[in-house]
Amino acid sequence: KVALTLSDPFCVERHRDEFRALIADSVDIVFANEAEILSLWLAPDFDAALGEVHRHPGKIWALTRSEKGSIAVADGRAHAVPAEKVAKVVDTTGAGDLYASGFLFGLARGRALGDCARIGSICAAEIIGHVGARPVSDLAALAARVAD
Repeated sequence: KVALTLSDPFCVERHRDEFRALIADSVDIVFANEAEILSLWLAPDFDAALGEVHRHPGKIWALTRSEKGSIAVADGRAHAVPAEKVAKVVDTTGAGDLYASGFLFGLARGRALGDCARIGSICAAEIIGHVGARPVSDLAALAARVAD
């Protein structure tokens, strides 16, 4: 499987057609935050962007929305997951990367899509509670909180 994160809304804006072609032809799993998915589809709001995602079957979409949680989409089904609670947001550096790593961890272990999104949210929450992009907690132990 090939996974791609859109990385930056300005990058998407500059290379929108190339991103769309790459996703259509070569990508199985797409990670995007709200700003990136809006830019990809030139959508006026998240619901419109989500509608566009549903028009592209055969992909897994993991869409993060900061404190609004995330939505994982595949095969016409959307799984909304609330954001994991954190005492205080200290530094968001690496949050998207940790979300993706947790999501892929779950996916590689055959977990349901909603569980993958929950594991991603737990991992992202760990990283935003301290300075720096390296986790200070055992991520596998955190992922184990999501029941099989």
